[in-house]
Amino acid sequence: MSKKGSSSNKILGAVFWLAVLAVVVYLIVRYATVSGNLALVMIGFGSVVLVHEFGHFIVAKLAGIKVEAFSIFMPPTLVGIQRTPSGLKIRVLPSFIADEEEDAPGEGEGDTAPSGQASEAGTEYRVGLIPFGGYVKLLGQDDIGPVKQLSDPRSFSNKSLGARIAVVAAGVTFNIISAAILLMVVFLIGIDFPPPVVGGVVPGSSAEKAGLRSGDEFIEIAGRSEGLEFSSLILAAALSGRDEAVPVVVRRRDGSTQSMDLLASEQPNDQQIREFGILAPMSLTLAELTDPSVLEQETGLLPGDRVVAVDGNAIEHHWAYEEAVQRTFAPRVTVAAERSKAGGGVDRVGAELSLAWLPSREASPSDATLCNVYSMVPRLRVREAPQPGPVGQEGLRTGDIIVAAADVQHPTYAELREITAAHEGKPLAIQVVRADANGVERTTEVTVTPRKERGSDRVVIGFLPELDAEHAVVAKTVSVEGGVPRLDIPRGATIVSVNGKPVTSFYDIVAETRQWDGQPVKLEYRLDGQASGGVTLANPKAETAIAVESTTVVQLPFKPMERLYKARTPIEAIQMGYRRTVMFVAMTYVTLKQLIAGLLSPKLLMGPVGIMVSSYQIVAREPLVYYAYFLGLIGASIAVLNLMPMPPFDGGLIVLMLVEKIKGSPLSEKAQGVLAYAGWVIVGTLLIYVTFNDVLRTVRGFFS
Repeated sequence: MSKKGSSSNKILGAVFWLAVLAVVVYLIVRYATVSGNLALVMIGFGSVVLVHEFGHFIVAKLAGIKVEAFSIFMPPTLVGIQRTPSGLKIRVLPSFIADEEEDAPGEGEGDTAPSGQASEAGTEYRVGLIPFGGYVKLLGQDDIGPVKQLSDPRSFSNKSLGARIAVVAAGVTFNIISAAILLMVVFLIGIDFPPPVVGGVVPGSSAEKAGLRSGDEFIEIAGRSEGLEFSSLILAAALSGRDEAVPVVVRRRDGSTQSMDLLASEQPNDQQIREFGILAPMSLTLAELTDPSVLEQETGLLPGDRVVAVDGNAIEHHWAYEEAVQRTFAPRVTVAAERSKAGGGVDRVGAELSLAWLPSREASPSDATLCNVYSMVPRLRVREAPQPGPVGQEGLRTGDIIVAAADVQHPTYAELREITAAHEGKPLAIQVVRADANGVERTTEVTVTPRKERGSDRVVIGFLPELDAEHAVVAKTVSVEGGVPRLDIPRGATIVSVNGKPVTSFYDIVAETRQWDGQPVKLEYRLDGQASGGVTLANPKAETAIAVESTTVVQLPFKPMERLYKARTPIEAIQMGYRRTVMFVAMTYVTLKQLIAGLLSPKLLMGPVGIMVSSYQIVAREPLVYYAYFLGLIGASIAVLNLMPMPPFDGGLIVLMLVEKIKGSPLSEKAQGVLAYAGWVIVGTLLIYVTFNDVLRTVRGFFS
């Protein structure tokens, strides 16, 4: 290419980058908050990369290796400063402004000097135009291809094996040291995390089978007792081996301690991660919302309100709130909350919340797990309907009461699940009782087509069910071990009285039966509008006589329960930072091991896009101490990843050097090149895969 053509291209390139810079400056000014958050993300994550490269740089200098360039941020170079035999040389936008013949050997964007020699000039210190990370360029060393055999004694390949391993391992070492320092600072400042307290248990999970209850606290997990938080439970479950029980010690709500083993299993969700089935603990304070007006309109409560009583009974913990609501068998429950006033002090406010009864206590229901009242199971009601189907196809609506599905009259939740599974991909006729605008109830038939739930083998119709407690109609009676004997009441019968007192709902049945304080009561019922008979309920005070779990129709958005993790002294901060760094290193190692063994899904991996998105969310929503903690995690994880024994990772380079030690000579440049390019293909393929999943998660999260 001619000098004139080259100059024209460089001028065009300079104009292009100046235009890009102008657009960037405009966007920064126009969206200052977003730009500030993005800058913190880029600087933070870029610093993790830069620290890694700085480790290589420092040790290479100490080992006498020629460092051709060290750059803060990535190319193209914005400015470069280099000490030469003729004096200090400064280059500004060299890729666009300098003439070709002005570029001294070894001073381009990562080029090395020809003829196996390095120039006498010192290291060029560069600042890149892309504000992210950085890089170091050593004479004779190339991350993409093989190590170059040069005659210069300052070449990487001409140094001792120990010196070369030290240089390669320095990046990892600096990452771990910086992560530890960062975490020490975090714990010196203090950071809030959810404690290892049981907020609830998933029905049928290992936690429920072990007898764990809300409020129980873990004081030891897999032999570890220091610095435990709720994420310790998540990690212990996710990183446990298949059929490997995790030993734990639990402090019960009454203060007693108990040792037990928990077995993790995959829960029926989209995460594809092994869990104990333990829900995170919540506080009694309502969380901040994007639009608090909806909450205020539905309940009269506001973000920041703290619930202090349920039906007049004072509570101190969220699990007490949950248990009080679950034991309320009325249509509504009253809660009291404290609201801070602008001038100081608090106001007491109240709210009346409507309740619903859930159909089953397990994800895989059977007659034994159906919620029931004195063995009587109410009919199913549509709490939340699926999206409307095509025009002309009538579907389920919120409030519909299911009275028949296929050929089963008044199906229970367990029966409807079986019917749904049997009709996968096929039309299913369902009869419902539906109230019109005037409240008049009429029976109508709708047709639905059950489909498999995304990411699961579970066949669903797509609606959220609850029990019809507003009517006293019995769908079925069931026999439950430890409960009351099954009542002989036909399907579809309507209970009309309890000991002669008229009732119209299951709420009435519970209220009237409790009036008799454990004495036998007689229930009279009708079938098809005609008096049919009665049954005697012998022992209504049995502990499991009312196996119903009430829940509020409008779920209050409680904030997670948090506990301050803060060192009392600098020495303790060092200890806490060290322990957390070791935990992150071990966690990353075990994660890689579990992935290779097939115990973890690769869909759980997070690539650069996912890290950036998570970083932005943390910076935008949380105090900066949380981002510092996240960077400590990323730094420790990058250190472990870089030790993987395959090119182009640092661990792969160390393996090649150990092979050289054993073999007595390095592998040929061709063999090294093949291994390097093969490694890049594997890494590139994995990067594309995790990036695709990152983008998919981000898009789904945006639209949800």
